Amino acid sequence: MTTNKDLVVDAFHRFAAGDIEVLRTLLHAGFIEHSPGNPSGRDAFIDFIRTSPVAAADLTLHRVIAEADLVALHYRMTPHNTPNPVAVVDIWRLENNLIVEHWDVVQPLPIPGDHDSQ
Repeated sequence: MTTNKDLVVDAFHRFAAGDIEVLRTLLHAGFIEHSPGNPSGRDAFIDFIRTSPVAAADLTLHRVIAEADLVALHYRMTPHNTPNPVAVVDIWRLENNLIVEHWDVVQPLPIPGDHDSQ
């Protein structure tokens, strides 16, 4: 039996390898996006993601936490053409093997070699 964790982790790796269409197989048509400025709805969200920095970034998965209908991914995102990586935590809620809701937290990471003078 495939778990919610398996579904989300497999989709993450496929997405990180450039397969944006994997979202179409995993997102519910009535998908709700909770990140301000990002659209809800499967098709609108996929169109938005297709042109966003995450679609053309290097993604390195660090942690996965799964409980009941929630899966959280913690990863490093390094957009192309910039040395400024960010840490991301995505939280996905699933129903019947489909993602129905998403929340995220994004935090800039220090650039290697940058040090405060204190």
